[in-house]
Amino acid sequence: MSALSYDSARFLTSAQQLSQCPEDEGGEVAFAGRSNAGKSSALNALTRNSKLARTSKTPGRTQLMNFFSLSSGEHRLVDLPGYGYAKVNREMKQDWENFIGEYLAERQSLKGLILLMDIRHPMSEFDEMMVRWAIQTRMPLRVLLTKSDKLKRGPAKSTLLKVSHQLTSQANWLSVQAFSSLKKDGVAELEAWLNEQLLG
Repeated sequence: MSALSYDSARFLTSAQQLSQCPEDEGGEVAFAGRSNAGKSSALNALTRNSKLARTSKTPGRTQLMNFFSLSSGEHRLVDLPGYGYAKVNREMKQDWENFIGEYLAERQSLKGLILLMDIRHPMSEFDEMMVRWAIQTRMPLRVLLTKSDKLKRGPAKSTLLKVSHQLTSQANWLSVQAFSSLKKDGVAELEAWLNEQLLG
């Protein structure tokens, strides 16, 4: 199989803890990001299905980990809980970090991590925490600088180069790209990276 069909993605199940996740077999790539980073929109653009991931501002809906299966049957995309609600209180933030930390450290079928950042506000405290987790677990990580259509070409390229330097100075296998769900810019590049992780 030379490539996966991402428009075949279908909702599989939701999980609130590791024990509720699907069988730990095959391969999956997880999508992480702050609640306003455009995570759902990116998943919908990738799968060419505007209704796959809910684009909701209701914090409660972001607390579940959502699994989507691909037609291969062996591969999945995972929408991790958005980070926005975790600012509500310290206890909830700790629960979120424990949950995601456990998933990243223990999930054997996890082959890669997509970290989404608004290109206008990259490398927040949360983003840096996720990068550290990826480095500690030797997890392939691809940063998507979302909403790239919001910046002109020059500033967008400047931000891309700056974030690329920040990442590669920590680990040379971390990578970054610009992405626009609105214009579908970067979708083919993202698909190529996903294929490399899931089929490589």
